[in-house]
Amino acid sequence: MTPKSSLIAAVRAGLAELANPDKAPDMQAYMKSDMPYRGVARPQRAALTKAVFAEHVIASETDWVDTILVLWREAGFREERYVALDLSGQRRYAAWQSSALLPLYDELIVTGAWWDYVDEIANRRIGPLVRSEPDVVKPVMRVWSTDDDKWRRRTSIICQLASKAATDTVLLTESIEANITDRDFFLRKAIGWALREYAKTEPEWVKDFVERHPELSGLSRREALKNL
Repeated sequence: MTPKSSLIAAVRAGLAELANPDKAPDMQAYMKSDMPYRGVARPQRAALTKAVFAEHVIASETDWVDTILVLWREAGFREERYVALDLSGQRRYAAWQSSALLPLYDELIVTGAWWDYVDEIANRRIGPLVRSEPDVVKPVMRVWSTDDDKWRRRTSIICQLASKAATDTVLLTESIEANITDRDFFLRKAIGWALREYAKTEPEWVKDFVERHPELSGLSRREALKNL
């Protein structure tokens, strides 16, 4: 058995062993998920992945990406997809993080199509790439900001949540303005969230932005100014 297949088998066996059928329906209902849950809480999953990832080390970037995709595409339970995301951010493979992974992350965003997946990818996977490879990744975010897929658009808005002083306010402005009149809850929430986070670094910029954009929804405005 290859490290790739042994890791996948260990993940599935571990999740099955930790399954809590009493919690699973509530977790599925909360996330409004068509895919069922095993009922494994985050701390239990974290302990499992720590052990499995340490025991089953993947030697090549190609096998690493393939393992992520198998866990994701063939998932029978939502926790398997969470493990795929955990593997994509595993520190052992940090050197493989590059703009070459954008097609991978794009697939996870579009096929995941829900905030629990998308927010993790946008903030913790694509966000660092925006900062490390701006010439490659920022143009993609600009394209995504007007895409038909709302989860790509949400990603373009919130990908700089952790950028602080390194925030590209031109990109932030363009991504918000492209979606500012959209009535979708997840886009309105994303706009407010992005502005609220940047307000921790540049509160006056955010106040001025809100004043200059009266077309902001009430939700976006309240979120943006929550701590000001």
